[in-house]
Amino acid sequence: MLDVTRLRVLAAVARHGSVTAAAKALNYAQPSVSHHLARLEAETGTRLVERAGRGVRLTDAGRLLAGRAEEILGRLDAAEHELAAHIGQREERIRVAGFPSALATVVPAAAGRLRADHPGAELLLAEAEPQSAVRMLRAGRVDVALVFSYLQQGAGPPQGPAPSPEGGQRPGGDEEEGVRARPLLEEPVHLVTQAGAAPPPRAAGSPLAGYAEHRWIAGCERCRVHLLWQCELAGFVPQIAFTTDDVLVAQALAAAGLGVALLPDLALRAARHPGVRTEPLPGARRQVVALTYGEPPGPPAVEHLLDALADAAATARKQAP
Repeated sequence: MLDVTRLRVLAAVARHGSVTAAAKALNYAQPSVSHHLARLEAETGTRLVERAGRGVRLTDAGRLLAGRAEEILGRLDAAEHELAAHIGQREERIRVAGFPSALATVVPAAAGRLRADHPGAELLLAEAEPQSAVRMLRAGRVDVALVFSYLQQGAGPPQGPAPSPEGGQRPGGDEEEGVRARPLLEEPVHLVTQAGAAPPPRAAGSPLAGYAEHRWIAGCERCRVHLLWQCELAGFVPQIAFTTDDVLVAQALAAAGLGVALLPDLALRAARHPGVRTEPLPGARRQVVALTYGEPPGPPAVEHLLDALADAAATARKQAP
């Protein structure tokens, strides 16, 4: 049986990069950290750390175990907090990681519903793109991860989402054991150009074909893959002039005539630049999903939040973009 304290020490060394920094973070003496590492290596029967100059680095086995240790420790911390909330020692706390446009639209609406029905719940928010949000969920640092994946008439782009058992799309292709997905909404993707600029002649096929010679504005890694895929379907490779995760910056660049972009509906709902023109891209959709960890039902506060998110997403679907 692996010792939890020693797993915590290994995780700290992996996170902080040295025995000295790990000892400081844990408020341990440095020899104590070295002792715990040595005992953990004895328990596992393998080298977990090795000398690297004046410091240490994790071996492949050490990195593997440290990753699992983060998940185990996160789950233990979450269980402790949930039990304390259950017996009334703490308020219900829900930690949510999500991408910016969701945090600026459906999450505030859901938080309002949650506060009205469950005023004792505390909501903690962290901004994270899908892959980071899933890692935080598995490590127990958040209770809910809001993620997205792009669809095109029911199909995902190459190297994109993998099919889920329910026939939908598993966000980001992450077939995570123990992760539950609750679909919230599907939203259109828009072509964003400068307002007042004359559109190019309409080419046959995709509306993007007329913009083959234009400069483009790309977003996060997942959004960039979707942009490249859409342009490939239209028969060209885009000239990417700017890359930004900030949808306001992307719109400002488009408004200045410096490029064109693809942005999903929630991004435009969160903040709309007056100097842009938008056009829905036929067949292109983005799916937004709430992920939780563990077998149902989850903690009551988390289940209440999921219901509130579903209600807020349903309201967003009914509203005109």
